[in-house]
Amino acid sequence: MVNEAFEPNERQESMLNVLKQGREEDEPWGYANPKRFEVELDIRRQYINRALNGLTDAGWVEKANRGLYRFVEDPRES
Repeated sequence: MVNEAFEPNERQESMLNVLKQGREEDEPWGYANPKRFEVELDIRRQYINRALNGLTDAGWVEKANRGLYRFVEDPRES
């Protein structure tokens, strides 16, 4: 269930943007691992993990596999 009242912080917003890359170009999109966030956003791993925990707790992102996260839904887009 997606928490519609959740408001992502700036770091989480940047991570959501990474997950959404390629969606408009009809390319594969929606998946990322912490290393991709680290490289693309120049953020330390501990901050990435903290931000991912918030996004997964809110239901916007889910852990698809070990070390792989999948975009679920951004209720602001509905």
